[in-house]
Amino acid sequence: MGAGTHLHGFGGFHGGLTLALMTSAMQGSVPDIPLASATARFHRPIGEDFRVETSLIRSGRTVSTIGARAVTSKGIHVDAQAVFGSLKPASWQTFAPAAPVAPPPEDCEIFTIPPEFVAISTYMEIRPVGPSRPYAGGPEPELIAWIRMVEDEKPPDALRFVFLMDSLAPSYAAVLSTLALVPTVELTVRPSGNLARADSPWILLRARTRSASADGWVDEQIDAWGPDGTHLGSAQQLRVVRTD
Repeated sequence: MGAGTHLHGFGGFHGGLTLALMTSAMQGSVPDIPLASATARFHRPIGEDFRVETSLIRSGRTVSTIGARAVTSKGIHVDAQAVFGSLKPASWQTFAPAAPVAPPPEDCEIFTIPPEFVAISTYMEIRPVGPSRPYAGGPEPELIAWIRMVEDEKPPDALRFVFLMDSLAPSYAAVLSTLALVPTVELTVRPSGNLARADSPWILLRARTRSASADGWVDEQIDAWGPDGTHLGSAQQLRVVRTD
């Protein structure tokens, strides 16, 4: 696969897009089974063309697990696993986080990320909610924003969702006042069953740092909702703060 610089985030090929492409390859092994969870571990940035290799880890009657790795001439850069499952309809009690209060996206100003920092940002439209911004030295490690893919009127499917869940700046950056990179070490995305019923290209993301240690490890939670307040899924990121 091509790893052109126009698809780069900070320092290499965009992590969410990497996981989306790897998830697409893993889905090929179980084409009719919905995605339940996809996890990637990023060992080093991808800066050149790469290939995705997949392997069957477990095939069950209701749940299957597929593995993948992104490989270049320099070796393995990313390894991933995805869980696919098709469960019988039931009436179990459900729970989901409530959406934050937010004006509609058209009432929020567009936030433009300089493409020289994050080239792939030109493919996204981001409209922040509230005053919090990356590297603005705010009081809370949280970012909330409406986001959609540019020139795409379709509601997000599972692969678009995986990509968009890694589209905001690190929430920890909201409390920083000077530039420091906060790259992803591990990313897990879990779409909700509600995603199949989404009818808008817009999703509302809330990213919040749940904990940050003195040595730089950051645990981040991300949730997504549709414009009607329906919870569409969640993600977790393990990040690390770097100043070099």
